Amino acid sequence: MSATTANPGRFDPEIRANKGKGKSSDRMLLAVIGYTLLTILALFCIFPFILIISSSFTEESSIIEHGFTIIPTQFSLEAYSILFKYPADMLKAYGVTISVTLIGTAAGLFLTSMTAYVLSRKDFKWRNHFSFFFFFTTLFSGGLVPWYLMIVNYLQLKDTLVVLIVPMLMNVFYIIVMKSFMSSIPEAITESAKIDGASDFLIFLKLIIPLSKPALATIGLFIALAYWNDWYHALLFISKSDLMPLQYYLYRLLGNMDGMRKAMMESGAAINLEIPTESLKMAMTIVATGPILIAYPFIQRFFVQGLTIGAVKG
Repeated sequence: MSATTANPGRFDPEIRANKGKGKSSDRMLLAVIGYTLLTILALFCIFPFILIISSSFTEESSIIEHGFTIIPTQFSLEAYSILFKYPADMLKAYGVTISVTLIGTAAGLFLTSMTAYVLSRKDFKWRNHFSFFFFFTTLFSGGLVPWYLMIVNYLQLKDTLVVLIVPMLMNVFYIIVMKSFMSSIPEAITESAKIDGASDFLIFLKLIIPLSKPALATIGLFIALAYWNDWYHALLFISKSDLMPLQYYLYRLLGNMDGMRKAMMESGAAINLEIPTESLKMAMTIVATGPILIAYPFIQRFFVQGLTIGAVKG
């Protein structure tokens, strides 16, 4: 039997064209279904944020009566007027948070990547011992009281900007992810650099860091978010108003508003005075998350690549 008889579509242009059209139509259908599902999922993700923005511009009485709505029924800027009643304090809190985030992210990313590079080197004979030491700290800790005494009595870091940076400089999970990513870099690159006379630190700066941009962007985003959202360390160690980060400043403002509302309800005085508690919470969310939302799209393209490579290799 000839090849043409056994497989007639192999040489028939019409049959091959029909197969090509079938594949293209399948791809088109898959693309339509995929984009439709992603659009619906994106709308579900965007909907809560739109609701927050709308509620922050809604009158408090309208929220209590009708609940949260997509379109403000009674427009009001009262929540933002309370937030920015003392603009100098708000700007100072923003400045502290931005400074802590930038310095902490840069220092934490450098220390994390440098530690991960050392642990990823197979010629470092103590790497398993140090890896166990880092992992052990995730299972056991000294406790809150000894940690507080060490920070305040021994390191003398209370009421300083350093106390907002140092406790979160190193994270074992980030070190493990970075180590897994760097382990995927071929050893031939570092060996060839050593042959050319490069030192270990020069190899780390000139070769490993440029090749680890996806992982650095991903871990950098995590570290920046942790610093930006941190209020707990300020609660423990900061008593000066000029060192309060944004999150702690908003936390105290909301606490003061709740305390004032409860005091008025218990005393029975000035009941007609409405404190926009709910709309104030929404306005605080906008003020606190706005800068991060602006910065996120610039590093989003590295996000998936950095996480998947760091998770699969190891």
